[in-house]
Amino acid sequence: MKALVVRLDSFGDVLLAGPAVRAVAAHASHVTMVCGPRGEPAARLLPGIDDVLVWHAPWEGEDAPAVQDADIGGLVARLRDGAYDTAVVLTSFHQSPLPTALLLRLAGVPRIGANSVDHPGRLLDVRHPRAPGRHEAEAALDIARALGFAPPTGDDGRLRVLPAPDTTSLTGNGPYVAVHPGASVPARAWSTERHAETVELLADAGHRVVVTGGPKETGLTRLVSGRTAVDLGGRTGPRTLAGVLRAADVLVSGNTGPAHLAAAVGTPVVSLFAPVVPASRWAPYGVPCVLLGDQHAPCADTRARSCPVAGHPCLNDVTAQDVVRAVQKLLMESG
Repeated sequence: MKALVVRLDSFGDVLLAGPAVRAVAAHASHVTMVCGPRGEPAARLLPGIDDVLVWHAPWEGEDAPAVQDADIGGLVARLRDGAYDTAVVLTSFHQSPLPTALLLRLAGVPRIGANSVDHPGRLLDVRHPRAPGRHEAEAALDIARALGFAPPTGDDGRLRVLPAPDTTSLTGNGPYVAVHPGASVPARAWSTERHAETVELLADAGHRVVVTGGPKETGLTRLVSGRTAVDLGGRTGPRTLAGVLRAADVLVSGNTGPAHLAAAVGTPVVSLFAPVVPASRWAPYGVPCVLLGDQHAPCADTRARSCPVAGHPCLNDVTAQDVVRAVQKLLMESG
């Protein structure tokens, strides 16, 4: 059986599809993941995937292409040539799978399953209702099960990635706390000043600190690191970052991809979580976690990309001391 797993969103979203991917792979002879360009690096880290098909959908992301530029015909032709038997379409709780399902039908995929609030007509063979408040990782696995893809025996359903490299040459020897100050959405970002203060307080408490960030975040990581922390801004691709996070005692991060990557390598997370999306669905999954941020702030559940409340109180009321206490709590619990 040749199977498709479709998740068209960002890096973290694709990581959360991992348990569902493994469930499909336990029953299929070949698994292709269809993802967008932002999710491709994560797709290439997931166990169970044989092939990755990258396509930028005109209904996904802030920088979505125009419909006429999306080469929809080309995608349908590639899917038809693949002669797939079944497809699992994964979406967030607020998204519709039906545009994707229509393209899969045009490509001749005979069996398609997804969550759908809207009536799917003939677009879905399995319309699985999403349980209220279900975490995104669990909801994805529920759809896989509904299509007959039970997880393999012994699979704990947690996030997982392919083995990561040893990164001691980057981080130096000895234990450390990782801090990732960047955020893919401005409304989910804690201030640069608070991050820098946190690094100083962690160092004062006797911790080595490693600061991570992408190629566009080197200015931010430089400010946050100061003269105290190891600055890895722009120096780690996804697989290398997995190695850095795996070796960390704790990660301090907002609700962004590296928090889910830390969960995938088993590292506890202090999550600076803005409630613009619900933590019940998006918090780091399957690892010890301390959630910081007012989850009942006026911005809750707005899905806003820029904070709609003056002063960004949901996160700005969190202090550096709060973060250090949370780190210490996770360290004590991990023994």
